[in-house]
Amino acid sequence: MPIDRRSLMLAASLAAAFPAAGHAAGPEPHTLYLDLKDGRVVIRLRADLAPKHAAQIETLAKRHFYDGIVFHRVIDGFMAQTGDPTGTGMGKSDLPNIPAEFSKEKFLRGT
Repeated sequence: MPIDRRSLMLAASLAAAFPAAGHAAGPEPHTLYLDLKDGRVVIRLRADLAPKHAAQIETLAKRHFYDGIVFHRVIDGFMAQTGDPTGTGMGKSDLPNIPAEFSKEKFLRGT
């Protein structure tokens, strides 16, 4: 099933979907690169809204945790989820779970 860039950006920006394969920390603070066969996606983490989640994603990226991990759940035109080393949606990292960091920030489609 094809995944469009907007779906990937949505998944990444919500932090419900973690970056995968070919992933590296970017030169700017709180910026990640997701290198896909069709090109590079730049992901800017919102540390101002979810500082603990942004820090944990950055830590895992620096450890190369996401390298080679598949998108285990894809809903075309809506979202793509990754970040599970087992590829089933049930796996996790060795870091502790983080409580939800809710925000009143409005969601803008495509950002």
